[in-house]
Amino acid sequence: MRKNYNPVGNIDARAIRLLLPQGILQSGVAHEPVAPVFLAVHCFSSRYRSDAILRKRNAPAASASAWQRMNKAEAAPSNLCQFVNHSRRGFMDSIVVFSHLRWDFVYQRPQHLLSRLAKHFRIAFIEEPVHQPGEATLTTYSPIPNVTIYRPNTPVPEPGFADEQLPALRKLLSTIDAARGAPIVWFYTPMALPLLDLFQASAVVYDCMDELASFKNPPPQLLPREDQLLARADVVFTGGASLYRAKKDRHHNVHCFPSSVDVAHFRQALDRNSAHPSQVDLPRPRLGYYGVIDERLDPELVGAVAAAHPDWQIVLVGPVVKIDPGILPRMNNIHYAGQQSYADLPKFLAAWDVCLMPFALNASTRFISPTKSLEYMAAELPIVSTPVQDVVDSHGDVVEIAAQPEQFIAACEKMLALPAADMLNKVRTMRAKLARTSWDATAEAMRMQLGQAGGTVRQSLGGASAGKSSGH
Repeated sequence: MRKNYNPVGNIDARAIRLLLPQGILQSGVAHEPVAPVFLAVHCFSSRYRSDAILRKRNAPAASASAWQRMNKAEAAPSNLCQFVNHSRRGFMDSIVVFSHLRWDFVYQRPQHLLSRLAKHFRIAFIEEPVHQPGEATLTTYSPIPNVTIYRPNTPVPEPGFADEQLPALRKLLSTIDAARGAPIVWFYTPMALPLLDLFQASAVVYDCMDELASFKNPPPQLLPREDQLLARADVVFTGGASLYRAKKDRHHNVHCFPSSVDVAHFRQALDRNSAHPSQVDLPRPRLGYYGVIDERLDPELVGAVAAAHPDWQIVLVGPVVKIDPGILPRMNNIHYAGQQSYADLPKFLAAWDVCLMPFALNASTRFISPTKSLEYMAAELPIVSTPVQDVVDSHGDVVEIAAQPEQFIAACEKMLALPAADMLNKVRTMRAKLARTSWDATAEAMRMQLGQAGGTVRQSLGGASAGKSSGH
């Protein structure tokens, strides 16, 4: 037995250990002979210039999945170069994500979590296909380091991860780098579950951020497919307490991770002179909402508020989806700003006097836990909401709750006239809430759960848990 076996002088031993399947080398010591290992290195990086064959006899038997990973690596030397170049900072496992939301849509839970997990994993984010006549293709781009977006373009007219899309998707996705090895497979939509068998998943995650079956026009396969996903998943995360209560008895390993907040980002709104240019010429008071404008928003309520106070300016920021724009109220004091960048949202908050959450009370809002609740708080502005259960339970002490149009209007009037001392008390409570949560802590707590659920997920990625699961 020889320590730190290294036949190629300009490749350090740590790189070799990362290239070899897990279990073949332990602390640089070779073990008793069981199976020969051959690993081809063909790398032209500036640090590790070599063209050699590393041969190590007397290695213990690797698992089947480890041998498959190694054989694929031999056939793809460019991937080996990537592994070697990553060696100084540690091998990065992959997470394959299936999402019903596009990365460049409204910036919300998936982007917040995965951009942080990308410090530890390589993320393959697979979106729903886009209809495109002709041959099926795959559009890829990388918005941030370690995140690659895969957008399938297919001639199939059925939307989403419909069954009719599956043959084309299988062909396209079998070619991506993440299909090699044993990635964690992470679902935001159960509709993509039939594609799981493309991967030798080390763990299966279901991050349930919405009750999709309650939204407008759900596919008929959604509920039975969710049952199948819950039966297959190793761990389930939920985006709020109501969702947790709905799922906790359907799986043995469910954890409640309510959507959190990037406090530093939204505290930029405390500079009230940084208002968005589109807002500065609007008369005051200004009452605003941002988010997706769909079946969850109550257009009649918005119209009633605008009609009751023509001197108030109602600003709605966000894309209109899944509903007929014709049902939205049109008045001189209602302003539709369209979808805006995440970077610009604090500028809108800086211009407003009251923040609104005028949600309809229907099936689509029964389980929602609005991310904007905490973001509004970071801007230290008064908030008025309809009685969405998670808002009432978690933030009823600082958010003014009103169900009927008359009550909602009265609550807005109250917030506009709120004495400074009363607002200061609210702000103190808001700050205390914000101090207890962050996207960083949520992502780190999830990462710890991945390590426990995956079994084969490496625990050597570094860092201690920044928070505990809030599962009950």
